[in-house]
Amino acid sequence: MEKIWLKQYQQGVPATIDADHYASLVELIDESCSKFAEQTAFINMDKSLTYRELDEKSKQFAAYLQNTLGLGKGDVVALMMPNLLQYPIALFGSLRAGCTVANVNPLYTPRELKHQLNDAGATTIVIVANFAATLEKVVNETPVKNIILTELGDQLGGLKGFIVNKVVKHIKKMVPEYQLPKPIKFNHVLASAKASEYKKPTVTGEDIAFLQYTGGTTGVAKGAMLTHRNMVANLMQAGAWLDPCLEYGKETVVTALPLYHIFALLANCFNFMKYGATNILITNPRDMPTFVKELNKRPFTALTGVNTLFNGLLNAKGFAEVDFSKLKLSLGGGMAVQRPVAERWKKVTGTRLLEAYGLTECSPAVTINPINLQDYNGAIGLPIPSTECRVVDEDGNEVGVNEPGELQVKGPQVMKGYFNRPEATDEVIKDGWFCTGDIAAYDEQGYFRIVDRKKDMILVSGFNVYPNEVEEVVAMNDKVLEVAAVGIPHEKCGEVVKIFVVKKDQSLTEQELINHCKDNLTGYKMPKSVEFRESLPKTNVGKILRRELRPQN
Repeated sequence: MEKIWLKQYQQGVPATIDADHYASLVELIDESCSKFAEQTAFINMDKSLTYRELDEKSKQFAAYLQNTLGLGKGDVVALMMPNLLQYPIALFGSLRAGCTVANVNPLYTPRELKHQLNDAGATTIVIVANFAATLEKVVNETPVKNIILTELGDQLGGLKGFIVNKVVKHIKKMVPEYQLPKPIKFNHVLASAKASEYKKPTVTGEDIAFLQYTGGTTGVAKGAMLTHRNMVANLMQAGAWLDPCLEYGKETVVTALPLYHIFALLANCFNFMKYGATNILITNPRDMPTFVKELNKRPFTALTGVNTLFNGLLNAKGFAEVDFSKLKLSLGGGMAVQRPVAERWKKVTGTRLLEAYGLTECSPAVTINPINLQDYNGAIGLPIPSTECRVVDEDGNEVGVNEPGELQVKGPQVMKGYFNRPEATDEVIKDGWFCTGDIAAYDEQGYFRIVDRKKDMILVSGFNVYPNEVEEVVAMNDKVLEVAAVGIPHEKCGEVVKIFVVKKDQSLTEQELINHCKDNLTGYKMPKSVEFRESLPKTNVGKILRRELRPQN
């Protein structure tokens, strides 16, 4: 389709970017650590790292991997930790050693962890001791040979010997035949290696930087092979979009989403590193009182999150009194941003909540709303530079303006494929186009809107009902905190809509919600039943899991 969206680009945003601006992410790390050496790079739990310290410690980590563990290009290092100062050191150190990083959700079950470590072929894991109990149950059934342990409350200090010994005893108790080397203390890694011993490898754009695993909500978790060029391309695309708003060496970003998630990894970690920003890492954003307290400590200029995070903050005590005078960028992704949340966010913070769209397989950014757009528009934005988007019907034919169909993406940020899964790769990448599985439509100006996931669509008597629309209407009721809509089997209609609601005001009744929906939805879209819950199931980044609310066959 014609790139009609280019006419809507903010002045100064280019139509294309140079995907080879950096030969690899290693070049970006080198540049930022040198250029912003005296700037504070990361803050967490009142401890901080300058770019100079980050440079030194990540080189020490890289030297240890290279010289003590014998790791290099082709070796996979798994990182299993929340947002801590240790994370960027291990991340940048692993990349600098030429290794591939496999990010692991710390809340994984033993079964999920075993699958990912085996699928990725990870020989080394960096893990917080708090989650070692999960690892110890499966470690002997994985390729892991090296375990580097750190502690949640010990920012860059020494993991106490008795904790390491305790972990070893636990492992031996669970797996008597366990013969792997004694877990290594994180501080021992840094103390025993010198930055001067680090040898910079030759890393190219085609080398795999990340095996980034999808959430597994559509089946077994698969590792998206994101090359250095994929990541650099997306970094340059995001930077081109944000340049009119951000200043080098003057930004402070709040990172509440976990860095192991692709959204925060690119948008917060690498993107703001390129700007020489200070990155405030929030270890546990679900602890709202502590989160709000952290926001009060220093002015911040940018904050990213998902709809549930923004909604949670808006309903947190004391959030409205936070100093938002420096805030200029609020970026929402991962799930649809709801109009009531966006409008309230602007009212409370004075800043528009900018909606973006991306996927793990696209490194992740695909579309973003223009920085200078003043009000919420319900769109996921415009395709970013060097990105093509199209909407096709079930036969693969392109559809016209405002006609729904599957969104497909082409660009330098699209993954190399799924690791060791050529058939799965061929199912989603066809003639260079990545098939997102999302139902979308675009308007005359080139703004795209997600109608819904194919799998989430509800079919009522032959009519398509999209949960996002129902949820947005329900969320307009001031007494609703959270909502999820799903389809449930119905003898006559095939399916009908059911909503699950968490109350903000306990006086809310089912009939009140039904009446509210009658005023805003066509009959076939109306919820036929309402179930109130204390909470809704979510992923670790706060995305509501509709699949867990559907009736199980």
